[in-house]
Amino acid sequence: MATALSNLSRGSSSSSPMTPPRSAMESCFVSTRDGIVLHARLFKPTPTTAEPSPSPSASAQAATAVVLVHPYSKLGGCQVIMHGIASRLSIKGLTAVTFDMRGVGRSTGKSSITGIPEIEDVVAVCNWVSDNLPVDRILLVGSSAGAPIAGSALDHLEKVVGYVSIGYPFGLAASFLFGKHYKPTLKARKPKLFIMGSADWFTSVRQLKSKVKSCDGRAEMHLIQGAGHFEVEGPAFDSVMVNLIVEFHETL
Repeated sequence: MATALSNLSRGSSSSSPMTPPRSAMESCFVSTRDGIVLHARLFKPTPTTAEPSPSPSASAQAATAVVLVHPYSKLGGCQVIMHGIASRLSIKGLTAVTFDMRGVGRSTGKSSITGIPEIEDVVAVCNWVSDNLPVDRILLVGSSAGAPIAGSALDHLEKVVGYVSIGYPFGLAASFLFGKHYKPTLKARKPKLFIMGSADWFTSVRQLKSKVKSCDGRAEMHLIQGAGHFEVEGPAFDSVMVNLIVEFHETL
């Protein structure tokens, strides 16, 4: 039975939203089973960037990679939007991976309207991470339309141990595009955290609560008071998102 935990907060950031902290970043390319080549970037913790962490969770963080799935390609979504979160996660000691889905940036192929082909992109990147990085676990994070796409991949990925959604579009209008993703996300039994602004234009608080309640397995929600959909996915809330992701990861 799902559990819903709602926390009301207003985000703040001590760093300039337009200047994400520096971290070790590498570029690479990942091939999918259907022949698409995706451009990805790795953000690795280094002795000069990682915050000292005396807690027992430090070793677990080092063994975890966070794969971040960007917002809707058709509205300009790309991996750059996720770089601020990725940089801050690496400073917290977590390896982070961003990538451009098909048809975006230097990735080949063509983006879709519904995000169904893009599920394969998420699977390919997570499998690449499992095969090429010294990590035991993956935490999957999707923003806006990236949230349903990432959620649909959950049961295809053995090493994924948890899922974080930022602004999942559950509303009626969005359901015409992303409705096929809802059941795979909600029925996956892996722990899930849904983050949303209380003034989200695509999904009401009531809709989110209803969806979280219907989840299989452990499910939580966190509301950011007064924030709209595009605000939450923007750089001003990067630090808030990182804190929530790290706190959730420590419970897995």
